[in-house]
Amino acid sequence: MKGFAVRTVVFDLDGTLADTSADLLAAANACFTELGLGAPLGPGDAPTAFAGGRAMLRLGFSRRGDSRAAAATEASLEAAVAAAFPRFLSVYAQGLDRHTRLYPGARAAVERLIAAGWRTAICTNKPEDLAEELLRRLGVRSLFGALVGAGTLPVRKPDPAPYRLSVERAGGQVGRSLLVGDTVTDRDTARAAGVPVVLVGFGPEGAQVRRWQPDATLAHFDELPGVAEGLVS
Repeated sequence: MKGFAVRTVVFDLDGTLADTSADLLAAANACFTELGLGAPLGPGDAPTAFAGGRAMLRLGFSRRGDSRAAAATEASLEAAVAAAFPRFLSVYAQGLDRHTRLYPGARAAVERLIAAGWRTAICTNKPEDLAEELLRRLGVRSLFGALVGAGTLPVRKPDPAPYRLSVERAGGQVGRSLLVGDTVTDRDTARAAGVPVVLVGFGPEGAQVRRWQPDATLAHFDELPGVAEGLVS
């Protein structure tokens, strides 16, 4: 019977479950400092941090007008980003939980969903190994039945394939699932997968996430179980 079919909530990680921005920005600035470019990124760049390491490197190089990057051609900018990205990952891995914390109510909301019979999973564009380690250090890896990250598949969000795989690995059904995220990438992923999307309104974007027209927004994680019930019958 449909009423007894398994339902699943899939979470993005960075900017959704946890505020990882300070550690991400610190790692990017460390790379720029090593290149003699100073520290071009600040706390106000948290939205870019949640867009990923390459986005932060691209922004920093552009601001510094590095001759290997922004001051030359777009192709050289991307080459500089590609060259710096492995170092960024290495630096970030050394301090990925120095400042990172779960958002208030995140753990309790996931536990309430599980108690109500929902399956839970992670679908992130963070490299899979780093996502696994971060969730372990935050003490919540066991709350999620599956984790799909960058590198799990050849494609990443907003391609719907990683989302679908996360639901399937958690033992759920895509048609009875929803995505909780914080960016337009998450919105586009959900639309591509044909599922509802809930965007958090307590990250750096705040209430401005409504401009992406999600199915619902959260002011606090306490609201999630009720919102999920209303979106996936």
